[in-house]
Amino acid sequence: MMGKLSLFLIMCCSCLVMMPAAGDDQFSQTKPIRIGLTPALLNYQHSLNVIWQEHLQQQLQRPVEFVQRDTYSETMELLRQKKLDFAWICSYAFIKLGDAITLVAVPLYQGNTNYRSFLIVPSVDTTTRSIADIKGRIFAYADPLSNSGYLVPRYDLKMSGYDPDTFFKRTFFTWAHRKVIEAVANQVANGGAVDSYIWESLNVIEPELTGKTRIVSQSKEFSFAPFVANSTLSDIDLSTMQQILLKMPDTETGRLILDRLNLDGFILGTPQMYDSVAEMARAVGK
Repeated sequence: MMGKLSLFLIMCCSCLVMMPAAGDDQFSQTKPIRIGLTPALLNYQHSLNVIWQEHLQQQLQRPVEFVQRDTYSETMELLRQKKLDFAWICSYAFIKLGDAITLVAVPLYQGNTNYRSFLIVPSVDTTTRSIADIKGRIFAYADPLSNSGYLVPRYDLKMSGYDPDTFFKRTFFTWAHRKVIEAVANQVANGGAVDSYIWESLNVIEPELTGKTRIVSQSKEFSFAPFVANSTLSDIDLSTMQQILLKMPDTETGRLILDRLNLDGFILGTPQMYDSVAEMARAVGK
């Protein structure tokens, strides 16, 4: 199991697909395909990034560059400025970007396209039963553009009649879901909100970390962090990348990477899959 998931938090994909002829104008360009990587999933294994890059370059017959940023907003701005061709972003960022992007594919996790927001506290805290019990204490958010790590807990507070801006004694951003888990595990924060996919995957490979936290509650399900394209990208480039993602389970390389990502594959999605996130954003005025 350790081998299966040790690289699961790399945003990567590859598989063999039938490509257009080398003479096709779209694929004879020397301009690289630029792919944005965000903290929607953690990236600790550089080696798999290299494998993915080399594989995509072979399949696309053109250079591929990865653009890593530490916050969602930085990647979103690059997409708005047309400086990225593709990116793997979170569901809240998808809503905020609107017409600037096109949905390419949605990951499958444990047989479906959904994940949840986990409210977690230090494992030594055996009394907290809901977010209301953390009132007046310290809370860790992932990123101001994270659905599970920011929007969901603020929405829950507002729906319960609380002001999210004054409910806690202090809040801070960790800028990554793993770091939320670390902050709560080390009792730097009395509570935090985190992506269920990341907590559950870390629980397999680093149970000593997640074991220092306790899941208090789980949100309803939301559609998984989408893989998107710049809305001005050519139809050929978009459909080619889409096929690479969809066909990953059909090849040895694709299956290997999906296994390490702790994902089952990708499917075609629709923007309507993220309507519930948009509704929450409107409710909290974001």
